[in-house]
Amino acid sequence: MCGITGYIGHRDAYPIVINGLKRLEYRGYDSAGIMMYDGDVIHLSKTKGKVSDLELITNKEEKRKKGKIGIGHTRWATHGVPNDVNSHPHFSQSRDLVIVHNGIIENYDTIRKELISRGYEFISDTDTEVLVNLIEEVKKTEGCKLGKAVQLALTNVIGAYAIAVFDKTKPNELVVARLGSPIAIGIGDNNEEFFVASDASPFIEYTKNAIYLEDGELAIIKKGKGIKVRKIDNDKEIDANIQKLQLSLDQIEKGGYEHFMLKEIYEQPKAIIDTYRGRMLANEGIIKMAGVDDNMSKFINADRIIVVACGTSWHAGLVGEYLFEDMARIPVEVEYASEFRYRNPIITSKDVVIAISQSGETADTLAAIKLAKSKGAFVFGICNVVGSSIARETHAGAYTHAGPEIGVASTKAFTTQITVLSLIALKLAQAKGTLSTSVVNTYLQTMQQIPAQVEKLLQIDDQVKEIANIYKDAKNCLYLGRGFNFPVALEGALKLKEISYIHAEGYPAAEMKHGPIALIDENMPVFVIATSRGHYEKVVSNIQEIKSRSGKIVAIVTEGDETVKEIADYVIEVPDTEEAFSPLLTTIPFQLLSYHIAVMLGKNVDQPRNLAKSVTVE
Repeated sequence: MCGITGYIGHRDAYPIVINGLKRLEYRGYDSAGIMMYDGDVIHLSKTKGKVSDLELITNKEEKRKKGKIGIGHTRWATHGVPNDVNSHPHFSQSRDLVIVHNGIIENYDTIRKELISRGYEFISDTDTEVLVNLIEEVKKTEGCKLGKAVQLALTNVIGAYAIAVFDKTKPNELVVARLGSPIAIGIGDNNEEFFVASDASPFIEYTKNAIYLEDGELAIIKKGKGIKVRKIDNDKEIDANIQKLQLSLDQIEKGGYEHFMLKEIYEQPKAIIDTYRGRMLANEGIIKMAGVDDNMSKFINADRIIVVACGTSWHAGLVGEYLFEDMARIPVEVEYASEFRYRNPIITSKDVVIAISQSGETADTLAAIKLAKSKGAFVFGICNVVGSSIARETHAGAYTHAGPEIGVASTKAFTTQITVLSLIALKLAQAKGTLSTSVVNTYLQTMQQIPAQVEKLLQIDDQVKEIANIYKDAKNCLYLGRGFNFPVALEGALKLKEISYIHAEGYPAAEMKHGPIALIDENMPVFVIATSRGHYEKVVSNIQEIKSRSGKIVAIVTEGDETVKEIADYVIEVPDTEEAFSPLLTTIPFQLLSYHIAVMLGKNVDQPRNLAKSVTVE
């Protein structure tokens, strides 16, 4: 959830840390803070609100910006309400130690009571202040250096964390550690400077070399001397794997768009191409996916596939269920990772678990992966971020190659995840012979046309904006779809809820008669996916039922449709394609609709309230 940045080196640290916080603000934005050490004094600035509010404070006094070492934090609140006091960084009681922390310390109350009994007083309501004082107490009682104190303290905490700790008495050193929350270390030239961040975006213009700490690892970073990485539980020093970053600066800038979300909606044609590029040779009827090819026997001999995911990724997984069962004839279950991990699921070595996550850091999905592996299941990961925790924890996997997604409301993550799932389903269908060669080839040729069709569909933006203006003041909305487009209805409703705060629900169209139809009246907009392939006649009947009860209907239809056009209040046409690939098109109008409604209502599209991009805590 929260975002951590840090710098130690020869440059002025403030612009690096503050700009890093801006790039990480998608991870949390209810408060922000920064610590600068000028060689003599620690300057701590923090506030409720956004990084821009923090800048107003630091701009008042230049001394708050001085120093070659600094750490910063943008927060998504867990323990303690968002306010100035609970904002990070946090001092220890002596004010020698400063910490920033992403995660949750579950046994913080027990530790807090013990520290109070030893004379410690607490200013904030956070678990983080407890942790920094525990480190101070260990350092004092054990008479050890900061790195050892952090290590010993962390063996006594239960929970998840990524932390960066500074000690005024050791001013050329930072200590970072992780368990369940990501942390990256950027390595400058000649070990003269180092960068710390929750992901690589804050330091991409300074270095392409980075270390991603694994769970249970701690790093001691010393200016001019390098990095030592060790295991927290056994003190074993390990050789850190230095990775070359593929991210570029222009990928994480808005590129002239008003919001990241709009930019990412318009990036979808390219993102889909990048996702199937090199994997799909449509003219030859070939699908090449090393992670699937190398483990084909696991897939084709599986008793079932279990998809685990959260949020938008869960909706993509639902589309995957239709794809795998329809094409490859393999039974599929789609589970919320947060429920799967706690309900004592029945998992065997004959199961294949597919874990889906844009960030590759989703806490519940990671926990589900570990559970599945402990039961002997083969685990395949689908994620967007190279080197992320899910990419490392799974047995095999595939990247979506969507590029950085900064907007909290996922868009291109959804379509690229469906692209990967489609390729896997077709690959398995080839291997099992459940689809003929001619049918597979037709599907591949059709998929190759999808990016151009999405490009064409984006040209309806002005039409969608007009519809958004009509329904922007609705208090409730209903989204309906059937078959492959039922998950799109769920995703459309989620998008509207996330960024406009309008209550919306998605349902299978046929389920409307089992309850939701009671809500239909002249004030209820109903968004219906009624494309020509699949269950068209059934959906038309559902539309007539809505219309007879004075409901307002906006229908997504296939180009040239006349039947629904006569019934609906408004129609949005999408290009014709195979039903299996229609979610890649029908989701686009809903993304644009949610975006324009939120903008018209004056909402913060990229940073909706109470949400964060990467849910790295429970």
